[in-house]
Amino acid sequence: MNVLITGAAGYLGSLLVHRLSGTLKNGEPIRVIATDIQEQSRFPSEAADDYVQLDIRSEQVHEVMTHYQIDTVVHLASIVTPGKKSNRELEYSVDVLGTENILKACINSGVKRFIVSSSGAAYGYHPDNPEWITENVPIRGNKEFAYSYHKRLVEQLLADYRQTHPELEQVIFRIGTILGEKVNNQITALFEKKALIGISQSDSPFVFIWDEDVVSCLEKAITSDITGIFNVAGDGKLTIDDLSHILHKPVIRIPASIVKGTLYILKRLSLTQYGEEQVNFLRYRPVLDNTKLKTAFGFTPTYTSKEVFEYYLIHNNKMKQHLGQYRIDEKSFN
Repeated sequence: MNVLITGAAGYLGSLLVHRLSGTLKNGEPIRVIATDIQEQSRFPSEAADDYVQLDIRSEQVHEVMTHYQIDTVVHLASIVTPGKKSNRELEYSVDVLGTENILKACINSGVKRFIVSSSGAAYGYHPDNPEWITENVPIRGNKEFAYSYHKRLVEQLLADYRQTHPELEQVIFRIGTILGEKVNNQITALFEKKALIGISQSDSPFVFIWDEDVVSCLEKAITSDITGIFNVAGDGKLTIDDLSHILHKPVIRIPASIVKGTLYILKRLSLTQYGEEQVNFLRYRPVLDNTKLKTAFGFTPTYTSKEVFEYYLIHNNKMKQHLGQYRIDEKSFN
């Protein structure tokens, strides 16, 4: 079995490549073809069978899939945290057009199975989101928030392919906020501040999932015949006040209008890469129901959302300083 992974040098991709080393499907070894836009491989020879520098927007995608006789594609390549020099056109070309190119190559090369990391962000950040979002809730990723909107467009593209190319099996994971030992991104940066910023009259809920559990879901999707769309999150949620209690930090609640106005000005002065759209990102976070993951996909997350956050505090170097303020039973995470 030959598995091609896009975005293999990224955080999840790296974890998955190492996890698949020595993995079998139906008694046969899985051959891993790791691809990424980075020129040099970061993997030891025993982890990835082959490494290919690959731009998912290029014609080379078709050649690589045919050359390696790919059976399954795990598509992880996307722009999650744009750099300062990024722009909407570039992000669209990678996230949406790149995915479309991968799908076309899958059909042309006879790929049997397509596994993709989507996001809870595909549901969008809206005041009328249900308290708990299940997989049958429409995806309404916000146009003003590139990552959310692009996940929405990608999922609409996948829905079209399910109709026109039912022979290509699909597994879509709508993933919550990932935390682990080495996670460091715009969300974890919120927890490192001296105070937590909240929006007035909002609980700003979070659902967390352990990074190794996400990799376990990807591995199971590769080695099983299950198809479908699944929310990937630990049980329960944590509000901004829950996080405040755990971290022993105050919550500073600011009216949405003030935050919007401030971000509007700062972004146009090039003092921040984040604009006024971030207000709804904090205010109306989608809370993922994981029932289908446990019942239909057959995977129960190792840790609840609260336990994932505690694990993160214990193992993440930037957050270990908080252990003296909050008692956590470390034995349960060893």
